[in-house]
Amino acid sequence: MPSAWAAGGPEPVQAEMRGLFDADQKAREQGFAGDWDRIEAEDAQRRARVAELIAADALRSGDDFYHAAYIYQHGDRPADYLKAHALAMAAIARGRSDATWIAAATLDRYLKAIGQSQIFGTQFSMRDGKATQEPYDRALIPDALRGVIGVPPLREQEEERARLERKVAPGLR
Repeated sequence: MPSAWAAGGPEPVQAEMRGLFDADQKAREQGFAGDWDRIEAEDAQRRARVAELIAADALRSGDDFYHAAYIYQHGDRPADYLKAHALAMAAIARGRSDATWIAAATLDRYLKAIGQSQIFGTQFSMRDGKATQEPYDRALIPDALRGVIGVPPLREQEEERARLERKVAPGLR
């Protein structure tokens, strides 16, 4: 596959990555109530396209890596989440300082996928009508470090957990 640079420069890739990211985010607007079979199929298509761009060495900017991290974090296996984490780190290295949250979220998602406790508290799920972050090691990362990384403190996480439960749980009971 020819490099995006040979095809006329980075601008088309940046626009394509932004489009893929926008579609990824739009698919999640309905939260837990979305059509998840369709969303997961579209997620797989987006990841496949991003994989092609990565293989072609077409990602260049912090924005490209940032958008790619979000797309891969919506994968379906631990390797996708770990790749998302590496992409988030690349985004930070390329100047996207706001990619620290997605770096934390992808690490949490990876840890949970391999049966370990998340450490930042970015991942919420519903179990039996209850919102949960478990398994979660709340003691490992202090709120001060969460704040530096752009992750809400424990108190705000608990408020978000309760809000999600109020919003979603009545429909699940």
